Amino acid sequence: MPRTTPPADLVLTNARIHTVDPTLPEAEALAVRDGRIVWLGATADADTWTGPGTEVVDAAGRLVLPGFVDAHNHVRLGSDDACVQLAGARSLDEIHARIRDWHAAHPDAAWIEAEAFDYSALGGGRMPTAADLDPATGDVPAIVLSYDVHTAWLNTAALRRCGITRDRVSVPFGEAETDPETGEPTGFVRDFAVKGLSRDGHRALRELGVPWASADRQYGRLARSLDDAIGYGITTVVEPQNSLDDLALFRRARAEGRLRSRIVAALFHPRGTTDAELDEFAAAARAHADDRLRVGPLKLYIDDVVEPRTAALLEPYAGCGHHRGETFYPAEEFADLLAKLDARGFQCFVHATGDRGIRTVLDAVAHARTLNGPRDARHQVVHVECLDPDDTPRFAELGVVACMQPRHAAPEIAGPGQDWAENVGPDRWHKAWPLRGLHTAGAVLAFSSDWNVAEMDPMIGIYSAVTRRPLDGGEPWMPQEAVDVETAVEAYTMGSAYANFLEDERGSLTVGKLADFVVLSRDILRIPAEDIVGTVAETVVVGGEIVHRA
Repeated sequence: MPRTTPPADLVLTNARIHTVDPTLPEAEALAVRDGRIVWLGATADADTWTGPGTEVVDAAGRLVLPGFVDAHNHVRLGSDDACVQLAGARSLDEIHARIRDWHAAHPDAAWIEAEAFDYSALGGGRMPTAADLDPATGDVPAIVLSYDVHTAWLNTAALRRCGITRDRVSVPFGEAETDPETGEPTGFVRDFAVKGLSRDGHRALRELGVPWASADRQYGRLARSLDDAIGYGITTVVEPQNSLDDLALFRRARAEGRLRSRIVAALFHPRGTTDAELDEFAAAARAHADDRLRVGPLKLYIDDVVEPRTAALLEPYAGCGHHRGETFYPAEEFADLLAKLDARGFQCFVHATGDRGIRTVLDAVAHARTLNGPRDARHQVVHVECLDPDDTPRFAELGVVACMQPRHAAPEIAGPGQDWAENVGPDRWHKAWPLRGLHTAGAVLAFSSDWNVAEMDPMIGIYSAVTRRPLDGGEPWMPQEAVDVETAVEAYTMGSAYANFLEDERGSLTVGKLADFVVLSRDILRIPAEDIVGTVAETVVVGGEIVHRA
């Protein structure tokens, strides 16, 4: 047959292509020209698209999926190899040992910095104090970030350096807890994610000389995380919380060739953001609007997290009297704010973990639709950790996306015996990460890792969504809320693309869309679920260019 079209730049053959496109669910081969898919079909017909300059990739029967779209991935925070790493430290003694070893290797450090502290390491559900940290740090100021980066733990020297006293507990990077009997600061600082990761919070930390907040350290974390992302087959990363200052880091990564994954960067909207700042956000969105770097959504918080009991619950925490957490805004104020942002055309990502926090967000979206009229806003509730069943159908009714992290629901992280499950109490465990319930009710699921809170690898997220089991096997927790593997894959591809208004060019392997795809080492749609973890991205293609080979 004579050629009627120019040859393709790249042709993939002998594949089992799962397209996530119901109009053509499977194919054996595809062709790419100018960064986009121009054909899908049978391997026997691929020669039609092959010319002297065509790169041909033989998939050798491997499964091919659309590139993963990680809908909530803090690549700018990343994991910092200059910090003491506390992941896996299960006791105060082990925390002390790791800090002492690090300090012995860095005796001249002006600050001791550590990350990935797990609340459960101290046992008994209590939060850490400066007195817990002082024996390992002495007079050197120390800051320890929790694994979820929502809280900070300071020693006595850091409390002095930061000027935190019983009369000054509110600082630019958080709210210092005080002892209920003495009124003195304990060394535990909440709201770090809300304040410490803001523009003002970072500036304050830099002024205090905390190296973790410096631009160079931030860029190092970003560059390493971007390398990890592409190695996992994540071809689009949604970075959910940035200030205008942080955009320079992404521009630098692009200039230096480190931006192999595409980026959607959301801008942080702390309480008190002005109309002038909203104008700046809109201008930044106009200036960064191509398929490699897009800026635009706004990140807000309505509550915090369950582990330190700062999420907003409908009923009190288990064993905590009348305490049920607080929202960062009164419900009426938040509803008016979201309506204002909606009227200006902004899409909002709202962090909400507790059932009362989630309901407050859904009520605010309903209020916005009443005032402004329905529109395709695709506002997101991010995390959806503890959802009251009465609110499950409201996601689809209001067009709200459930941006969720299946790994967070793993038994060894949130299940019986862990702080999450104990704080919520068994009577509310049925509310925990209701993946299947939301999917059945017609909600759009957008899956993500929430790196570096949890592992970035989509295989771990998919395994967790499908099994609700620990990584090493064992008993599942709330298995009735597991989903099938096809649903999990769709949530990590088309669901997340749709959630970010990208479905016309990403999320499925469809003629005309960007040629972003991954060749996996195992067929995760057919193998036993326990074999999903350990599957690797053998080849990763972005815009028709091979950017990673395992």
